[in-house]
Formats: sequence, structure tokens, C-alpha cells
Amino acid sequence: MMLQRKNRLRALSLGAVAVSGALALTACGSDDTGKKSSDNSSSSTSASSIKCDNAKGQLLADGSSAQKNAIDAWVKEFSQACGVQINYKGGGSGAGVTAFNQGQIAFAGSDSALKPEEVTASKKVCSGGQGIDLPMVGGPIALGYNVPGVDSLVLDAPTLAKIFDSKIKNWNDAAIKKLNPGAKLPNLKIQAFHRSDESGTTDNFTKYLIATTPDNWKYSGGKAWQAKGGQAAPQSAGVAQQVKQTAGAIGYFELSYVTDGMKAVSINTGASKPVAPSTDSATADIAAAKVIGTGKDLSLQLDYKTKAEGAYPLTLVTYEIVCDKGNKADTLPATKAFLRYIASEDGQKVLSGIDYAPVPDDIIAKVRTTIEGLS
Repeated sequence: MMLQRKNRLRALSLGAVAVSGALALTACGSDDTGKKSSDNSSSSTSASSIKCDNAKGQLLADGSSAQKNAIDAWVKEFSQACGVQINYKGGGSGAGVTAFNQGQIAFAGSDSALKPEEVTASKKVCSGGQGIDLPMVGGPIALGYNVPGVDSLVLDAPTLAKIFDSKIKNWNDAAIKKLNPGAKLPNLKIQAFHRSDESGTTDNFTKYLIATTPDNWKYSGGKAWQAKGGQAAPQSAGVAQQVKQTAGAIGYFELSYVTDGMKAVSINTGASKPVAPSTDSATADIAAAKVIGTGKDLSLQLDYKTKAEGAYPLTLVTYEIVCDKGNKADTLPATKAFLRYIASEDGQKVLSGIDYAPVPDDIIAKVRTTIEGLS
């Protein structure tokens, strides 16, 4: 199943690259996962139902690198149907929010909801309105690792906190042995990689540690990495590449970046069995999320402390950030058409095939209604 998903992801990535001359997908070089194939089976089904309306021209967007593979897949379908040029840079959630609030892009992707001060800043570019959060992509944050001879690894929140805070330094540490009694753990130094750029993935990962093991993770959290030690790399693809090529490495990134040469950690949540990251286990957690945004904002509160059977606790939701009112007239039709497609049943179906989790039905229904009211 995982191999089929990766082959499909390679196909979608190849399709996005194939039209890059027209679409100017500038981020492919910096955030490419190298997943390529020739499978193009989903193209005709979803493209045929896309409503282009008056969409035309070019859209500039930036933000979450966690959703980059999903955006590439969606762009391929949408651009074939509507001919709109889309450039999604994927420079990280922090870069996306900054660019949006400077009026440089039509929409941003962020793995963290807008902060109050960011909403205030957005009012300068959203004439008569403000930036809002539309949850569009769900998925697990995988802990990818590269430890020779260890094909299965279980960790819990306290151990993860100590690893990423440089308190546990070797893979044969007693705490790791206790969680993995049958594994042959080597006397190998742990190389813990984190994001060097401001990242919603970092924000969600540290929120998980703060919620589940505050005694072992005493940092305030946020998009910028705060713990001492470790090694840094830019964007999800950069961290994944470092883990893949470094013996003893571990890092955090969206599941679709777990490629050949690394495995993913299963998390001991207190349920009867450790939970591995998957679209199903992430969906089980996201389904319990609550909408806490006000007005047209649909930001969510996730349950990082879940002990439900089969629910993976380390999940994120990527929001597309757009003005509720005051979007630029020249980009509004294309923005609405693209968001309408990715929130549609066909658009959401794309996600489960490439290691992302569709947004639960009741929440995505609210997203669709909100998109139709954008002005």
C-alpha cells in the first residue's frame, strides 16, 4: 500500500513538473521530494468536474511546505482544466503569512492558524475584511528516522522531548530500550534535525510536546525552533533529505516525505498499541477537532493528548489563508475557483492517495460555504 501511494505521488509530482514551464512552480527545486513516476490515472476524473468560472491569469502563493506535495497535485489538475498559472513557492508557513500580510500573494498556506496580531496586520491588505483560516489539508507529522538495523521503533512523548532537547544522545539509551525491548539498538549518536525556517510543522510538533510532556519540554513553542542543540535544515524536504542521508538521524515532517532510506516512528500514546502515522490514524484524531474560529474563520483545536485506539496524536491541519472580503479583483475569480476545487469531494479525494488526510466532512462543508462567500 505504501509503495502504491508513493508511486502515485511520484506521478502527480511529475505531472506538476511537466507543466512547470507554464505554471512557474519555482519551489520544485527547493522542496522537491524526488518522487516521480508515470501514473496519471486520476487526471481525467477530477479535472472534468472542476468549475473554472471566470478564472484566468496567474496566482502567486507561498507558505507551508508540509502541503507542497498536495498543492502540486492540485495545481496539475486545476491548471489542466482552467489554464490558470499557479506559483506556490512552499517557503514555509512563516514566509507565507508574511507575504500574505504584505499583499504579495493571493493566498497563503499555514500549518498554524493566524495569530491575533497577524489578523490585525491582514486588515491592511484585505480592504474592508481580514485574513481567515480555511482548513484544507490534514495529515500526520511523521518522525522519520534512519537507524541502520532498526526497522521498527516506538517512542513516547517524554522520550521524544528528551531526544530533541539533546537530553538523550544515543540510540541505545535506556529509555529507548525500555520502549523497544526486542530491537537491536546500536551505540550510535542521535542526530536530531529540526526546521531552520519558521514553520507551522514546528509549531504543531512543539504544541504536542507542551501538551503531553510539559515537564520535559519547557519551551513556549511557536513557529521558530527554541530548543538548544540538534541540527537544522530548511523546509520539510530539507529536513527529510538530511535524515535520509545521515545515519542516526531523526526529524519531523509530513508523512509524504518519508521515502526510501528511512522509517517512521510509532508513538506510544497510552492506548493498547503504539500508533503509526497514516492517513487513517491522522483522520481518527482530526475528526475530534473543534472549530474555535469566529465569524468566517475556521481555525481548529486539535487533541494532541488523545489516547483513543488507532488515533495518531501528532497531526497538523494546513490552512489556506485568504481575505474574507477585499481580495484583489484581478485574482479573486481564480482564487475562488482553485479553493473551490481543492475543497470539493474530488479535490479532497486526491489527498488520501498521497499520504495526506482529507478534512472531516462536517468541517469541509463549512469551508465550501465560506469559499462561495469570498469577495
